[in-house]
Amino acid sequence: MSVLNVNKNNYYSVKNSNRTVLLDFYADWCGPCRMVSPLVDEIAEENPEYLVGKINVDSEAELAQAFGIASIPTLVAMKNGRVVSRTTGAVPKPQILAMLEG
Repeated sequence: MSVLNVNKNNYYSVKNSNRTVLLDFYADWCGPCRMVSPLVDEIAEENPEYLVGKINVDSEAELAQAFGIASIPTLVAMKNGRVVSRTTGAVPKPQILAMLEG
């Protein structure tokens, strides 16, 4: 499964997914974001049971504000439309997977 570019137009369908959702809040200019991005891509490809989306905080400031994003990268795990876990900064793949499984 590929990564979905999430924006205000498709966010509600993502939020209401019956799958566990991983959202990656990032910006193109952010070094740590570029470190996390390939890990998020791998998780999307290897785990089709998850819905994985990326949200560019520069173009989707409204969504970033709604989630209270103060630092990037921020990864958010959601189940049944609710945030169940979040982490900020460059984190290893096992930690991201643990967020989704927890």
